[in-house]
Amino acid sequence: SNIAPDELYRDGLQRDRFEPAIELIKAHTRVVHMQGDVDYRLRFLEHAQTWLTPSGPAADESLSDDFDHVAPEAGRKEQWLEIEGRQLRTRCLADGVVWFDFEEICGGPRSQNDYIELAACFHTVLVSGIPVFDEDANDTARRFINLVDVLYDHHVTLIASADAAPDELYRGRRLAMEFERTASRLVEMQSRQYLSQSHLA
Repeated sequence: SNIAPDELYRDGLQRDRFEPAIELIKAHTRVVHMQGDVDYRLRFLEHAQTWLTPSGPAADESLSDDFDHVAPEAGRKEQWLEIEGRQLRTRCLADGVVWFDFEEICGGPRSQNDYIELAACFHTVLVSGIPVFDEDANDTARRFINLVDVLYDHHVTLIASADAAPDELYRGRRLAMEFERTASRLVEMQSRQYLSQSHLA
């Protein structure tokens, strides 16, 4: 693991339920601290596709593999997560890593504060099924713009599947200029320089 037993699921929801497992780990294993200069998570991300097209079962399979590589422990599937008093259904959840369907994270009423709390809790966010936005989807596109801005500002790694490349996602008019910046950020978020930054909780 990349995390010492006492730090597993730190600040996680209902961590007290997980603490007996930590005690079992410490009682039945020998913890060896490995010091090294290699960031294996970054090494994996440099060779992984962090923007998958098109969305669908094959992309979901890749996202599942990516989740397993970046999560410090086995993910818990179909968990509920409370953000700003609202329940969000996750595809998979682990310490510092969460996977959402696009509709769950951007399809309903979400505020920038929701995304700020999310970015503070998770260093890696996976999102599956990002659609192409037209003029009729401006509200959803606006939430997606807010999500990307917050993740970018907090140096959160985004791994996603979408129906198009970043610069082809928005086909409306009203948000075209704003979405240009979003597309640029999405491309930058796939770069080694961005991926090597420390998460700003």
